[in-house]
Amino acid sequence: MKKNLLLFLSVLTISCTAHSQKKEVGDVKWYTFEEAVRLNSETPKKIFIDVYTDWCSWCKVMDQKTFSHPDIAAYLNEHYYPVKFNAESSEPISFSGTIFNKGQGRRSPHELAAALLQGKMSYPSVAYLDENNQLLTSVPGYVTPVQIEPILVFFGEDHYKTESWEDFQKKYIGKISE
Repeated sequence: MKKNLLLFLSVLTISCTAHSQKKEVGDVKWYTFEEAVRLNSETPKKIFIDVYTDWCSWCKVMDQKTFSHPDIAAYLNEHYYPVKFNAESSEPISFSGTIFNKGQGRRSPHELAAALLQGKMSYPSVAYLDENNQLLTSVPGYVTPVQIEPILVFFGEDHYKTESWEDFQKKYIGKISE
């Protein structure tokens, strides 16, 4: 009986720990989409949207390796309202006068995910919105901390307003190394 109780408590502790870690990936302060839009209306910042699905293994790798990197987490928290958005979520979302719903098929994406990714559904993907909630771009696929750093800076510090991505990349020297 004591062994069963001990085993039960161990499993319960491990599952609670795993569940709590899932909500906060690294040190990134994640918001819901609605929270980010509301906060942006009060204190304007760009919005970073990690579009993922529960079944996407590369999404989990990006959580563990990219978003948990201390420099990436700090930059996201300072320059963006970071959002995790499940592309298969079922909750309706009102944004810019439109109500976005879950897609109709079994694995159909949420209409907001389809809009943010301009119909090019790939997971993980990141969508970048400016301070006016306008889509700047979306970047498909898994990216490492070294790969995402210049993208974050390019949009986060408004370099996109004065120079091309190609010119920015040529001169950008990142803080993160492999």
